[in-house]
Formats: sequence, C-alpha cells, structure tokens
Amino acid sequence: MLDVVAVKAHQISARPPVQLEVGDVVAVGERDVDWPAFVFVTGARGSGWVPSRHLSAETGQATVLTPYDTTELPASLGETLEVVIRDDESGWLWCRSAVGREGWVPTRTLRPVDG
Repeated sequence: MLDVVAVKAHQISARPPVQLEVGDVVAVGERDVDWPAFVFVTGARGSGWVPSRHLSAETGQATVLTPYDTTELPASLGETLEVVIRDDESGWLWCRSAVGREGWVPTRTLRPVDG
C-alpha cells in the first residue's frame, strides 16, 4: 500500500455523508467549479457531491451505476495516511488514518511518503 502525508490540512464538510447504491435514483444538480468531475446529487439517501461518471446521466434524473460513499477524512498537516483506493480522475484518494478511520482526501493536499 502507498502511504501519503498531508502537506495541507483537510477539513470536512458539515453535511452528513451519503452512501449511494447501484440503482438509486438521484436528481443531478450543479457541477462543481473547483472539482469538475463532481456533480451535486439529491436522493432518498441524502445529498452530496459524486463523480458524474458514477451516474447514468449528467443532468436531470439519473440512476447510480457504481456504489459511491461521499465520506471525507479530515487530515492534519503532517499526518500520514494509507491510500486504500486511488481515484486519479476525480483528484481524490480514499485513505485510512492511523486510528482506522477512512474517507476521501483531495490529492492536492497530499504527497507520497519518501522512501
């Protein structure tokens, strides 16, 4: 597994995370200006930012094609994290902290651990 270190702290949103399953129907809203791979969706399980490639459509009503969990992981400057899943296309990594907590962290706040 790859280890990374936070070169910038990552604070998480106050919005509760949403776990979407294949077949869930969501309403697709705006595209994120800062993270263009993401659109804001609202469905029965809640709302949050999801990469549009996980959906059947980029506007209007869409069906979830791939399960997606919007949980983010807060990271402190200098904290070392283990990379569990890479999503280079969206610019985020699913990481695990030293205490076992997991979630998405933006790649632009991280760098590989030397050595």
